[in-house]
Amino acid sequence: MKIGLVLEELHRSENELAHELLKVSERHKVDHDIYYLARDLAKWSQEHVREIAKIAKQYGQELDPEPRDEAAVMEKLREKGSELMGRRGEAGLLLLRDLREVYLKSCGVSADWEMLAQAAQGIKHTDLLEVAQRCHAQTVRQMKWANGKIKESSTQILVS
Repeated sequence: MKIGLVLEELHRSENELAHELLKVSERHKVDHDIYYLARDLAKWSQEHVREIAKIAKQYGQELDPEPRDEAAVMEKLREKGSELMGRRGEAGLLLLRDLREVYLKSCGVSADWEMLAQAAQGIKHTDLLEVAQRCHAQTVRQMKWANGKIKESSTQILVS
């Protein structure tokens, strides 16, 4: 069975998605909507990391249950950079790039959750299926948020 390998990849990908959302939050601190919502969405991925580590033991994987943490110095630097850039045109382009990155990472995570859910159904592992369905639904919401913000912001940023 290769489910353990998918769980390992998903663990890594959810960590990266959480990290990316936190970076977006810090880079765009002056935009309170982005700042707070991205942090909330990152918490979902951090919880997914814990859930994956918990269930992965059944598939021979020992994964760290704690989400990857970043040095506080880098966080402060990004936040300070956000404050200095404010709402200048370059900040808008950076926002679109960051949202695109979140969207792409969440698409990949969504595909992994879908594969895992299909495997769980195939082997009739209800605990794994429940985790996959619940976490996948939140990942889809992360993906839709990034896509929605891209749609909302693109015209104004790119045409101005």
